[in-house]
Amino acid sequence: MSKLTQAALVALALCPALAFGQASYPNRPIRMIVPFAPGGASDFVARIISPKFSELLGQQIVVDNRPGASGNIGMELAAKAPADGYMIYLGNIGTIAINPAIFPNLSVNPQKDFMPITEVADVPSILVANPSVPANTVAEFVALAKSKPGELNFGSPGSSTLNRLEMEHFMKLANLKIVHIPYKGGAGPAVIGLLGGETQVMFVTLSSAISFIQAGKLKALGISTAKRIDALPQVPTMAEAGYPEMISSSWQGVFVPVGTPRAIVEKLHAALLATLDSPEIKQRFAGGGVNVVTSKTPEDFISFVGAETARWGKVAKESGATID
Repeated sequence: MSKLTQAALVALALCPALAFGQASYPNRPIRMIVPFAPGGASDFVARIISPKFSELLGQQIVVDNRPGASGNIGMELAAKAPADGYMIYLGNIGTIAINPAIFPNLSVNPQKDFMPITEVADVPSILVANPSVPANTVAEFVALAKSKPGELNFGSPGSSTLNRLEMEHFMKLANLKIVHIPYKGGAGPAVIGLLGGETQVMFVTLSSAISFIQAGKLKALGISTAKRIDALPQVPTMAEAGYPEMISSSWQGVFVPVGTPRAIVEKLHAALLATLDSPEIKQRFAGGGVNVVTSKTPEDFISFVGAETARWGKVAKESGATID
């Protein structure tokens, strides 16, 4: 495809938003708030999409990591920003759909304070252990944990994250007692804790662990996908291990403060879809165990977010998960 043809296709993709005028928005850099530290799935996604996204919008996308409080610090900052399109938020299943069920005094209502733009990525979870753990399969780990109730630790990126709820759900299904050690700032710090032996096991987003698994620094026990994945064909699914209830994944999506003009919402949506249609982006995502997923319209993403909030709110309540 010639550069001229590619440029024409991108222009067509952005046509619905052109009524607002390319000259009027954006005319300065845009900040993308990532509510977790570098090294996790959210940061991975943001760093990959931001160059192409910047190119299509004609302005720099500045990735701004604001970790802390299970993602609430970054989420609150983004929700309270002016609704002018210059502060966008890369939310995920934890901050958007799970936090409201865990934090009773949360100052942000994600469904009321944000306008969803589109889902951008879906990231499977994987159960990994420190190499020193004397278990090579899910069954062996369950037997180990049952022989040492309360003696093993599991890490998570925070109290309200999907990875924490996945382990709580797994412990309930397998009748295990493992101590929760929450880390601040995303999957990166939690993985470092696991590598260092502070914890023995955790569910983590595949993108945050795949390089360590391939290097032999972490032991993969089971993956949360319905089928085995090409990147790690030797790793059985949790369903194969006898836990079909443990099929889950972490989604990422772009949001703006509620009240952002519709023309800006449409322009961002079109630019994101064009960004994520790039073969290079898809290839880089796949290499990190991430799938490209987009929403046909912002309204489709609104419906998806509502359903996910209801689903994971129920899981949080049934598991008894609280702030650690």
